[in-house]
Amino acid sequence: MPRAVPRPLLRLLVPALLAAAPLTAAVPAGFTDALVATLGSPTALAFTPDGRLLITRQSGILRIYQGGALLATPALTFPASSICNNSERGLLGVAVDPAFATTRHIFLFYTFEQPGGNCVNRVSRFTLPDTNVVDMGTELVLVDNMPSPAGNHNAGDLHFGRDGFLYISIGDGGCDYANDSGCAGANDAARDQHVLTGKILRITKTGGIPASNPFQGAGTARCNVTGQTTAGNKCQETFAWGLRNPFRFSMDSNAAGTRFFINDVGQGRWEEIDEGTAGADYGWNLCEGKHNNNSDAACSNAPPGHVPPVYDYRHGQVIPGTTSPTDCNSITGGAFVPNGAWPGFDGSYLFGDFVCGEIFKLTFSGGSWSATDFGQSLGGVTTMIFGPHGSGGQALYYTTFANGGEVRRIFFDQPGNDPPVAVASAVPTSGPAPLNVTFDATGSSDPDPGDTLTYFWSFGDGTPETSTASLTINHTYTAPGTYTATLRARDNNFAFSAPDTVEIQPGNSPPSATIVSPGAGQTFRVGQTVTLTGSASDAQDGTLPGSALSWSVLLNHNGNHTHPWFSGTGNNLTFAAPAPEDLNATDGSFLEIHLTATDSGGLPGNAQRNMQPSKVTLTFDTDPAGLDLRVNGTTITGPHSLTSWENWTLNVFAPNQSDGTDFWVFSSWSDGGGQSRQLVTPSAPTTYTATFQASVETGPLDYFTVNPCRLVDTRTVGPAIAAGSTRTFTAAGSCGIPVGAKAVAANVTVINPPSTGHLRMWPGGTPATSTSVINFNAGSSRANNATIGLGGSGDFQVQGSFPSGSIHLVVDVAGWYQ
Repeated sequence: MPRAVPRPLLRLLVPALLAAAPLTAAVPAGFTDALVATLGSPTALAFTPDGRLLITRQSGILRIYQGGALLATPALTFPASSICNNSERGLLGVAVDPAFATTRHIFLFYTFEQPGGNCVNRVSRFTLPDTNVVDMGTELVLVDNMPSPAGNHNAGDLHFGRDGFLYISIGDGGCDYANDSGCAGANDAARDQHVLTGKILRITKTGGIPASNPFQGAGTARCNVTGQTTAGNKCQETFAWGLRNPFRFSMDSNAAGTRFFINDVGQGRWEEIDEGTAGADYGWNLCEGKHNNNSDAACSNAPPGHVPPVYDYRHGQVIPGTTSPTDCNSITGGAFVPNGAWPGFDGSYLFGDFVCGEIFKLTFSGGSWSATDFGQSLGGVTTMIFGPHGSGGQALYYTTFANGGEVRRIFFDQPGNDPPVAVASAVPTSGPAPLNVTFDATGSSDPDPGDTLTYFWSFGDGTPETSTASLTINHTYTAPGTYTATLRARDNNFAFSAPDTVEIQPGNSPPSATIVSPGAGQTFRVGQTVTLTGSASDAQDGTLPGSALSWSVLLNHNGNHTHPWFSGTGNNLTFAAPAPEDLNATDGSFLEIHLTATDSGGLPGNAQRNMQPSKVTLTFDTDPAGLDLRVNGTTITGPHSLTSWENWTLNVFAPNQSDGTDFWVFSSWSDGGGQSRQLVTPSAPTTYTATFQASVETGPLDYFTVNPCRLVDTRTVGPAIAAGSTRTFTAAGSCGIPVGAKAVAANVTVINPPSTGHLRMWPGGTPATSTSVINFNAGSSRANNATIGLGGSGDFQVQGSFPSGSIHLVVDVAGWYQ
């Protein structure tokens, strides 16, 4: 989570996770960026009315910052057996009851691990007492079983609107929950209104449905327990739909009513900001921003009632009006600036980008929104909120994955002299005693032009504080131990910076870490169990125990960003190897295995090993050559070779089509299988050939669109189709389809089939050899863009092939061929 490669998917949560060098934030003159707390993988923030700052960590821990310090005891820690925190799953969102002073209720979004290991997203209410320790027994589950099939695109934000209702964002799951369309840009799960994926939800504080929710009454149902309802119905929890990964959204504190912006992470080319509107369809996966999916063209595929974004920006380009780098490819946190908080910012909206590590200011003027620079070098920003600071002031609080994970705040200083910013570093930070250390203040700065700085060093070993105008200073530690050195910078107007610190350990050296398994050169296949085994030795501690070993596994996406996949502490840990994000990621993606060994003094030693996938060349051909096929939603022309990963399941479709002269109808695959099929990548290169037959009607065919129209619905005009039976349906004369039409383009839906099977569809009055085959699994299945040939009477036949029972069939027509 644009360039010559497809977009990161949320790329959310880790390019900077292992950053070794600290970043130095750059904010406008008059503003100060300061550290609030250091903690790993911070994901979301919320303030209680009494000033407590709640901080969620992806690993499943809720921490509290109170009275100027991070409390030592976590407020809540989910047991490892009840939370999935691999990939982009975990504890992702937190909100505070507007009536917290009375109820003490907080709300958490986390990925729940069901018995058996299946991971689903869940929103629950808990009680946070004044003791700052949550009793897990107070949990009340409000929304459950929101699918998380691929580990990414979970969304996970929670906010209360001024209407008193709880709003929830949920992504499309990365891959289709029903496994009937694909992953990444091919995933059309957000189009399904009967499932809680790719949506903004709205519920009451007890999980009920607000009377003003847009989808209620006939054709709707509750989805809060199972995460979905019967296909064809709509979930009552849905407030808006058609979103890819609305990872963060922000309520407008300046609005009289409930108004909010949704930051929806894009796929291949566009990041977008949408205004939350009841019942809105934002168009994913047909539209990406204001454009067709993975295109720069305007969204000609927009569904009826599509609501375009208020703002979008292109991958691989400088954001207009800014000096941004060209790698701003993943929108994350956003926040409306409270009116009166900062001069010149009334009505502004701030948004962050995780990949380029910047925050931008969005301003509305002349009927549109435009961006300007605000903050740079902030690291992997995930969340932004405004909260209290100083005496009645407001600061922007944000989380970043830079420097190992931090919560920081940006605040505006009163006019006049602005304090400097101190940045401390040291070389070496450990080694045999006596240890001579060079301390460095490079990176320290002052926002006021012309100011000069003096640096005050306190070395933490009892020696007097030393001041110098030089950026560097040397100090020797004579006794072993752990010391905290502190730097303060003072400008020539005698304003001091906030302190910055660095830890020094004379008499200690970092351990040496070794990765034993996976071995050098070992490859993996999708789904394979990989075992992590390592060892570490330390000059002072000797051989370190398994508890000193910490692992992080990242899926490196084409060498330009990473996705978190697995983490854990100990030895002989196992994880299931991932699939690639999409076809464009198969050649350049791999696993990074990181091992960190920590000695008794807290010094880390690191080792890394890259693990490549087992790559397999697959060739897709057609007979006759030159016809189109679709693989994971991407159109290719046979013959075409591509790289896959061993054991990766591909969704392959051989559409009936016209080549401008003849109309070709799918007949068979060289290895068997239906027209629409799932293909598990074998271990050796393989060729698959789709054979087509010319339709009984030849000659050039033109395609005509119609307003989407329901041609067949056996639920209203029965009976259902029984196993093995054949029915004939007439298309001509309905939905604008004329007599003489040769074929129709349609979506075919099977409603709750009792078992796995398939449908065969062919032109009326012709042999059943020229068929369209629609495969389905138990439950519901959908075959998009099926082409059904018509007989001379404008009719087609349908035959059900499944063990027993009956099914209901829905056919929605989008156009016809003549």
